[in-house]
Amino acid sequence: MNRKYQIAVFLACLISSIGQATFAGQSESQDVFFQQISSLCGSRFVGQSVFPEDPGDAWRDKVLVAHIESCTAAEIRIPFIVGDDHSRTWVLRRVEGGIQLKHDHRHADGTPDKVTMYGGKTQSAGSHLSQSFPADTYTADLIPEASTNEWFLSFNKDSSELTYYLERNGLPRFKAILLKK
Repeated sequence: MNRKYQIAVFLACLISSIGQATFAGQSESQDVFFQQISSLCGSRFVGQSVFPEDPGDAWRDKVLVAHIESCTAAEIRIPFIVGDDHSRTWVLRRVEGGIQLKHDHRHADGTPDKVTMYGGKTQSAGSHLSQSFPADTYTADLIPEASTNEWFLSFNKDSSELTYYLERNGLPRFKAILLKK
């Protein structure tokens, strides 16, 4: 085998393994889940709230849009639009031992809302299609009634459907189903 061929094979293997390396402490399913969302960068998902069914719910009958807008190897930002309200962004970050989900709320001028950056970090391996994020200490201190919150992000097998689901005290609180457009 000539030297140039050996170097080319080595570089091809190195480049291939870079994209497959698991982030420190992440399970394989967490890594695949994060990579799957990254592969959807630029995609928009549009849908609506399916729970609660209360006609008085503030999000009822509002168009919901999740736009996977900004993706790096360590962070994904997904603006989540509710009707005409553009104040929310989901922030997924690779962190030691898992994935963190934060809810970044901003005023129209870009300044942070008083209630912002709440969320949690994965506590289990989850699956390549679904991850859950139990509330962290910051969230419990910021919003005491949300201390038992657990958020779920899930995709169907072909990534054409995104589900955002929230439980509080182990009971359903909110669910939105969004379809890839």
